[in-house]
Amino acid sequence: MTLSIYQNRDLITVYNGEQEGLDDFDTVLLKALVRASKKTSNRASSASEYTEELKLAVAWNRVDIAKSELFNGDIHWRYEDLEDSMTDALVNDKPQFVRLFTENGLNILDYLTYRRLEGLYRSLSDSSLVYTLLHRRLGERQSISTSLPSIPTQLDPAISLKAPESALLGSSAVQELSLYEVSRLLWDILGDVCQPFYYKPLKLERSTSTRKALRQVNKLLLGECSYRDQRCFCPWAALFIWAVLQNRSEMAIYFWEMGGESVHSALSGCKMLRELSRLAVETETKLSMKELAQRFENLAHDVFSECYQSDERRSFTLLIKRSEVWGGATCLQMAMAADARLFFSHDGVQSLLSQIWWGDMERSTEVWKLLLGFFVPPLIYTNLISFRDQEDEGKTNDIPLARDTDSMDGGETVLSFADIKKTEEETEEYNALMSRPKGCSPSTAKRPFIFKRWREFWFAPVTSFLGNVLMYFLFLLLFTYVLLVDFKKPPLGPTAAELVLYFWVFTLVCEEIRQSICMGSTTVLQRVWHYIQDMWNKCDLTAIILFIIGMCCRMFEWSYWFGRAVFSIDFMVFTLRLIHIFAVHKQLGPKIIIVGKMMKDAFFFLFFLGVWLMAYGVANQALLYSYDPRPDWILRRVFYRPYLHIFGQIPLNELDATKEWDVNCTTDVTLIQAGHEPCMDKHANWLVIVLLVVYLMVTNILLLNLLIAMFSYTFSKVQDRSDTHWKFQRYNLIVEYHSRPSLAPPFIILSHIHLFIKRIICQVPSEKMRHFVLELKGRKASRLMTWESIQKENLLSAQNKRQRDSDTERLKRTSVKVDSVLKQMAEMRDHDRRLRVVEAELEYCSSALSWMVEAFSQSNLIKSTRPPPVHKVEQCSPSP
Repeated sequence: MTLSIYQNRDLITVYNGEQEGLDDFDTVLLKALVRASKKTSNRASSASEYTEELKLAVAWNRVDIAKSELFNGDIHWRYEDLEDSMTDALVNDKPQFVRLFTENGLNILDYLTYRRLEGLYRSLSDSSLVYTLLHRRLGERQSISTSLPSIPTQLDPAISLKAPESALLGSSAVQELSLYEVSRLLWDILGDVCQPFYYKPLKLERSTSTRKALRQVNKLLLGECSYRDQRCFCPWAALFIWAVLQNRSEMAIYFWEMGGESVHSALSGCKMLRELSRLAVETETKLSMKELAQRFENLAHDVFSECYQSDERRSFTLLIKRSEVWGGATCLQMAMAADARLFFSHDGVQSLLSQIWWGDMERSTEVWKLLLGFFVPPLIYTNLISFRDQEDEGKTNDIPLARDTDSMDGGETVLSFADIKKTEEETEEYNALMSRPKGCSPSTAKRPFIFKRWREFWFAPVTSFLGNVLMYFLFLLLFTYVLLVDFKKPPLGPTAAELVLYFWVFTLVCEEIRQSICMGSTTVLQRVWHYIQDMWNKCDLTAIILFIIGMCCRMFEWSYWFGRAVFSIDFMVFTLRLIHIFAVHKQLGPKIIIVGKMMKDAFFFLFFLGVWLMAYGVANQALLYSYDPRPDWILRRVFYRPYLHIFGQIPLNELDATKEWDVNCTTDVTLIQAGHEPCMDKHANWLVIVLLVVYLMVTNILLLNLLIAMFSYTFSKVQDRSDTHWKFQRYNLIVEYHSRPSLAPPFIILSHIHLFIKRIICQVPSEKMRHFVLELKGRKASRLMTWESIQKENLLSAQNKRQRDSDTERLKRTSVKVDSVLKQMAEMRDHDRRLRVVEAELEYCSSALSWMVEAFSQSNLIKSTRPPPVHKVEQCSPSP
């Protein structure tokens, strides 16, 4: 035993807890185990002999030891050796090990199957928000499978994670989490901005109802579940979603770096985190999710800024390209759903929106030129309005395919801006042109200049906007004329002007129906629900409902005055709708946002004012009048009169009862009940005066100054970011008028008839149902994604360089160097101590030997034939 230890003495590691510290014990132990494994195994042995040490390094989260001892090039790691450790690193949130395994032989395409992805979701902590949401969806699916026996015990998630061949069979598979629950959760979080996830492996159709989908999934899980052995589509995106749902920031950032479609992925992560933060209960979790969401929005903004600086045209394509990874959504749609105001404030996004807003016209065109084109249409064929030359953009379509294999550092893309801003008619003609026989010349389909220029002017969103503004002002003028001049009682009314007003409102109703039902690609109920969510759509619905009520009431003589009152209120609602129209203005838009924010402050102020006003009004009425059964006068004295006190209207004859006022009043209860004015009570009149003073002091000094302070705070808070908010809301207005027909109400009814014939009768699909969407497939999509990845790498490299050059990183590197020097100095002190001990021992041995030599020299026991040796001390020559 002793001989074996002596022969393997290089495996002995001495640990001194007092000198090295308790924190270094795991390092010493792990290094000793790795050194022992390397000593006992041959160099040609496989890496499977080191898996236990690797698992121990993962458990202790010592990636530094793993890099220096296990991944230093001496061991050839295979995919099978890293598979289980990769699962442990994912489940236990070890992103550094995930990065290490990916860089040293683990192929993520082979690793992530749908079975393992389900296992990762089953390994969630039961205290997490995502776990609760997923099991809520699981409970809905289990309630459908009532005919299946319930399994009280659940299988260990590690079984499905580390042993893919051990499939969940029978009814136990129905009781476990599946991809369907994950898909439902993502649908709840992301909304209808994208198509459902994981429907293809589950063999579900998008139009399938929820109850039918639950039955199909249960039936699929009872079978062989062949989809679980398939490779996961876009594994980095799937892992990114898994990490984001758990709010694992470092892991999510790494998966975002490794995955494609960087801008879209960052915006999607921002959307998911902001939705989850609204569902979270703990404040710390809310703040961390919001912080990570803002970080992803900043990443999307920075990557797109890098793309925009590299190639403006490709960056435009990036914004409107449909993403197959993210359910067919575009970057603009996802940014809108994620409330990414910073992203929308980017100059590149605004430049794209401005080009779509102006259509084929130059963005520098003055408004008065457009108005002249409205009233004098032949002027659009002159040089009054400048149009962008489309010939150069169209030439890119004739470029050979081989030319499109340019480098990714700033080459021209074959996608022209004409592809981006196609209207529905242009798309239909384009499809017809592509389906034309080869022998037919495409030049025959070229539109004449007259029709081409006509479409370029009238089909631009800015033209549609100005037309709607002009006609809306005419509508308000007509409404004013009818309401003030030509609103006659039945049977004389309604007059011809009023009938024109009714028809005008009918065309407005038709347009609102088109917006609520015909826009979007989801079900009709979802479209209507999405339509109602918008504040201005609620305003439109309110105005239309009030108009219908007023129109019905004015038709009868007994309800004529009520109908007139409703029409008066409805006119106010229609007039307030002008605020939304002018939101597109660069100066008025930010001010409208500030006013909207201040309205919220005003509601809080009115709450406090209402409480104090009611307290004073009731007390004042009780002190002044001992008995007054008239409800109308009670409400007037309790609410209306105290409200007028705020503005200085204080009638002393109604408050000071001590003076003799010339007022006809009575104290007789019978007369009071008959409707006579009751006399004021003089017993506590002094208290009325005191309450009036206190009430005026609180309302005029305290509450009004509080309102002013709230307005000042809101203004200063929103003013700095009002431009960002305005740019964000500008997108909605551009989308609205881009999708609207060119004609404005009431002539819009002609466009509605045209659309009805085309969509319902001729069954021609609409391309405007999905705004700003460009389909890219094949080599074009892959080249665009590669170019985007290069810009992301450039950004990350620049950020890493700035981080390395920052003072904080310098201090960290200096701290590491100082710690290393301190360790070396400690080792040197230890060696010095040991050398001193050895020197002391040698000095003792030397003295003992000298004594023995001297003793033997004086003794007669040993006769030496030669004298004892003399110790010679070599003197070092001095250096020159």
